[in-house]
Amino acid sequence: MKMFTQKFPRVLLLILALATVLSAQTAKRPFKLDDIPRLREVRDPQVSPDGKAVAFVVSTIDAKEDKSSAHIWQVGMDGKGERQITAGAEGESSPRWSPDGKYLAFTSSRPGPAKGNQVWLLDRSGGEAVQLTNVKGRLQSFEWSPDSKRLALVIGDPDPEAEANEAAKETGGKPKPPKPIVIDRYKFKQDGQGYLLSGRRSYIYLFDIATKKLDRLTSGKWDEAAPSWSPDGGRIAFISNRNADADRDPDGQLFVADARPGATEKPLTAAGNRPGRSRPEWSPDGKWIAFTEGDEKKYNAYSLSHLAIVATDGGSAAKRVDAVEALDRGVSGPTFSADGKSIRFLVTDDQSVYPAQVNLASGKVERLLAPPVVVSSWESAGDSSVVLYGGNTKYTEVYAFEKGALRQLTHLNDALFAELDLGQTEAVSFKSKDGTEVHGLLTYPAGYVKGTKVPLLLRIHGGPNGQDQHSFSVERQYFAANGYAVLAVNYRGSAGRGQKFSRAIAADWGHYEVEDLHAGVDHVIKMGVADPDRLGVGGWSYGGILTDYLIASDTRFKAATSGAGTAFTVSYYGADQYIIQYDNEIGPPWNPKSWETYQKLSYPFLHADRIKTPTLFLCGEKDFNVPVSGSEQMYQALRSLGVDTQLVIYPNENHGIRRPSYVRDRYERYLGWYDKYLKNAPAATTSSSAR
Repeated sequence: MKMFTQKFPRVLLLILALATVLSAQTAKRPFKLDDIPRLREVRDPQVSPDGKAVAFVVSTIDAKEDKSSAHIWQVGMDGKGERQITAGAEGESSPRWSPDGKYLAFTSSRPGPAKGNQVWLLDRSGGEAVQLTNVKGRLQSFEWSPDSKRLALVIGDPDPEAEANEAAKETGGKPKPPKPIVIDRYKFKQDGQGYLLSGRRSYIYLFDIATKKLDRLTSGKWDEAAPSWSPDGGRIAFISNRNADADRDPDGQLFVADARPGATEKPLTAAGNRPGRSRPEWSPDGKWIAFTEGDEKKYNAYSLSHLAIVATDGGSAAKRVDAVEALDRGVSGPTFSADGKSIRFLVTDDQSVYPAQVNLASGKVERLLAPPVVVSSWESAGDSSVVLYGGNTKYTEVYAFEKGALRQLTHLNDALFAELDLGQTEAVSFKSKDGTEVHGLLTYPAGYVKGTKVPLLLRIHGGPNGQDQHSFSVERQYFAANGYAVLAVNYRGSAGRGQKFSRAIAADWGHYEVEDLHAGVDHVIKMGVADPDRLGVGGWSYGGILTDYLIASDTRFKAATSGAGTAFTVSYYGADQYIIQYDNEIGPPWNPKSWETYQKLSYPFLHADRIKTPTLFLCGEKDFNVPVSGSEQMYQALRSLGVDTQLVIYPNENHGIRRPSYVRDRYERYLGWYDKYLKNAPAATTSSSAR
């Protein structure tokens, strides 16, 4: 008995110690900004011809070097053997298997015999990757021929000035001062590309693997894109804009040409068709091509992508697939089934993106996964198919898609997410002012206790032709980790709810969207989740534009962050990249009727004296999509009016902020601004409508 009483405390201590260790191992924590560099962005999965392996790209952030890099990885279709297979300092992308399975090609700017972005070849039997192409100009994409003997390359004309400066640098010479920028195009600027100059185009070339000979496919003087080989390798389909003024009429047409140098192309679509820029897809017998088609120019900003097919012999006009039209939803990524009897595609539908197929004989459309689900990059070879898939609380990974079910293949983010206590997200539905049903996603704070009122952030997506969906959002989870509920509303103008819903805001910005967004906030307040005295709002791009509209129409928001927005709409005519939309959707400002519309659309700036909300404005210095002047104008207006405001400009950044340190800085500024007015400031008790 004495021995037992002496040993018992030691046993108890051991048990308690073990329990403490296990508790520490299983305890979860909120998401934090230090987790962003640990995220592994998986994209562009490609199934090997034998269906046994998947190559894909993994992008990571190097916080110390303040940059991102991407490399090629591989995993077996059985989920085994996940490993990185390239490691160049310059990174790699666009993995593509040769149809015979002997090689994996990819693009990289790594040092080699030729400079710039080139195609490299990795022999799957072993050995190091070797540089395959020696392209002068901008290599944009490549496609293997079915016999693995050739590539179709899309190459943009080189910049003579850049080449001369590079040569001078190599020889120790002094680069010449830049030449004046001469503009003579209707649409003359594009974010990320800068000023669009005449005379520089992109063409399709044929590259012979054995001889390394490079030849133009056609001899025309028009931009060409999206080459697609016929199953027998004898022809190439592609998209090209042959309109007299391609800037004013940007819709291309679908052409087909024999796969030989200097071939004469034949049009397959007419002026009424509007093929998208994505790759056209051949039927297995080579008799048909499936492609996506857009809407008329007036509604280009709210366009649905339609599924269409055309005979490759030119014997019949292109037509949309009626059964898919009946869905009234945008589709993407069409491919024929192996037997050619069906076309598979992805459907964007009310916060989800799911795979579907249509039987061409019966017209029956079959949904292959039930929502809520968001998949992308549906790729197949033989009997094997893969997609990218994630969720509200799960980062995107590669999944096998088989027999109507998903099976996870990659696990690059599993370890990190096992540590995290994430905010839960649920779908919400409510009626807008005019009775229209609107849908959104509500993310609760991590560890939320039911019945507790918490500060609410209305975070507004851009586009407007996009949607908030059931996929992981760093932004929503970061705010949820810091005690905020986050509401994301798919307001009118968003994708996923049909043509009428998306077109409702044409030439009427800041009207129905504002009503929908306010209705969403009212709904979450009625749910007992949102504290009505602690409301914040913010967004980027069109989300920034709508933020300006909201704070100019209601003073109940106690803090706002407006990123890359506009408010004095007419001042952007000719200053951003949307001249086609202005002229076709609203009309030129010298038209009296159009001028009235521009004034109506500019109410955040023209009625800035109604704004009482402290607002943080942010933008990229070199943004050609929504130039910095939009944020500058609103900042200056609020500063002149004595409303608390601040303007943050990210140097050398375009519309999307990419430098990792700036990405972090933006999140930190968001949170600091919201905390200052929603957590630290005394709560206000009244709100009033100002519009």
